[in-house]
Amino acid sequence: MLNISFAKQVMIWLTVVVGLTFAMPNGFYTTVEQHNDAITAPEQLLADGLTQTDVDDMVASWPDFLPSGLVNLGLDLRGGAHLLVEVSVEDVHATFLEGFWPTVRDTLVAERDTVGTVTRDDSAPTELKVRISQTTGAARALELVRGLGRPVNTFTGGVSNNIEVAIDGPVLTITLSEAEMQAMNERTMAQTLEIIRRRIDEVGTREPTIQRQGADRVLVQVPGVGSAQEIIALLGTTAQLTFNPVIGQTSDPSENPGSGNVLVRDQESENLYYILTRRPVVTGEDLENAQLDFDQNGRPAVGFRFNASAARKFGDYTLENIGSPFAIVLDDEVISAPRIQSHIPGGSGIITGNFTVEEATNLAVLLRAGALPAGLTFLEERTIGPELGQDSIDAGKIACIVAGLAILAYMVLSYGLFGVFANIALIINVGLIFGLLSLVGATLTLPGIAGIVLTIGMAVDANVIVFERIREELKTAKGPARAIELGYEKALSSIIDANITTFITAVILFTMGSGPVSGFAVTLGFGIMTSVFTAIFVTRSIIVIWFGRARPKTIEV
Repeated sequence: MLNISFAKQVMIWLTVVVGLTFAMPNGFYTTVEQHNDAITAPEQLLADGLTQTDVDDMVASWPDFLPSGLVNLGLDLRGGAHLLVEVSVEDVHATFLEGFWPTVRDTLVAERDTVGTVTRDDSAPTELKVRISQTTGAARALELVRGLGRPVNTFTGGVSNNIEVAIDGPVLTITLSEAEMQAMNERTMAQTLEIIRRRIDEVGTREPTIQRQGADRVLVQVPGVGSAQEIIALLGTTAQLTFNPVIGQTSDPSENPGSGNVLVRDQESENLYYILTRRPVVTGEDLENAQLDFDQNGRPAVGFRFNASAARKFGDYTLENIGSPFAIVLDDEVISAPRIQSHIPGGSGIITGNFTVEEATNLAVLLRAGALPAGLTFLEERTIGPELGQDSIDAGKIACIVAGLAILAYMVLSYGLFGVFANIALIINVGLIFGLLSLVGATLTLPGIAGIVLTIGMAVDANVIVFERIREELKTAKGPARAIELGYEKALSSIIDANITTFITAVILFTMGSGPVSGFAVTLGFGIMTSVFTAIFVTRSIIVIWFGRARPKTIEV
């Protein structure tokens, strides 16, 4: 008997209502977008010149009890910034060897009777050269330095040492092993991706695309940004913050700072250089928080707070060095060098300088997000205007409308009233796709629109299979109710098999692909799920409701 229980009917139409409710905000895109901005980033809107009344009106423009999730528009639809960035992984290798030198020195100095005095020779950034005064202790020095290495897993499953040590007379040459460089590069790229994502998310941009490309490059696409220079300014600073003791000052940039020291330029004066100890007391990695603040004269500054261990270290140093200058270094420039007036417990302080409010805010963002482990080189930059995106949206709309109208007309001409039922399910299907995209916060791109257009074409396949099967059953002189019931039962396996294979393809495309391929796979996968649901349940539910009311003796499919 052709029938669907009341409970199943309620579940089917409740699912439809919920899906269409989540899709509804996309019909009021600008209003909902402004509402969301007013809730999530009111400070930014106020900074852009809006009044508090304007912000309150934007919040009230969309009811709170309705969903406010939107389908995010990709770079090719919304316009924005496109950047291809190269990460200088060699900087990390050099930093490691620089930090390794004190360990090597202390280890060899402990065996001074055997190796003599220990000094460092000039060398390339990718190697560390150490000279000992007693050549007879070379073998012992080699053994000691090799003992400082640690094991590292190779990509072939073996275990290697992280350093390689060679000796030529009294000079030891220390380099990183190939396995360590590969492992270090992987860590650097993973950390760089995370910090770039944090920095961009901090300024409230929507659905950026941040993907690794090749061994040392990162693709960054940020929709809705007016210029690529905005993103370059945000990412171009490594934000490596250190707090170093000051040894002295000089106006000669070629002056030798001495062993263990470094010469750093003052940010505000081109003729002033500070001689600092190379090893900082604390670094930006120890920061727990940073935010916009103001100094005692009301000028913009950045307030900061260290974590517990760094706070103790910072407090102990200030207690022992009252009256001594102390440099705050950001990206190899001294931004401030105050004298320590008193003990600073608690691990909090303020960074002052000639900042504007925007500069101080951006610096706080950079410090909160963390320092980039290596410098970035911008190989490619493009600003895509919103006009191009609007053209793409218009073209996508036309494609969807033309495809939809053609299919609606074909179904009515081919299947009559049953075609009308299929068309109602098709319209619901498109709404459910947008409901799913809004629910998961997916980004819609041009290939994604292509996936929706393809889904519109595929959505009626299941109904065509069912209707043709019902036609066949009607030829066997069965009643209309039994023919409809058998049509759905016998077509079910074909529908499931055909859509599962396509869904597997969509999953593979999403897993293995990236960027446009992934966007196409998302809409295709969601479209398959919604089209199967509407064909098997929604269309059948409509037919059952119609059949229960009309009670036709015969049907034409």
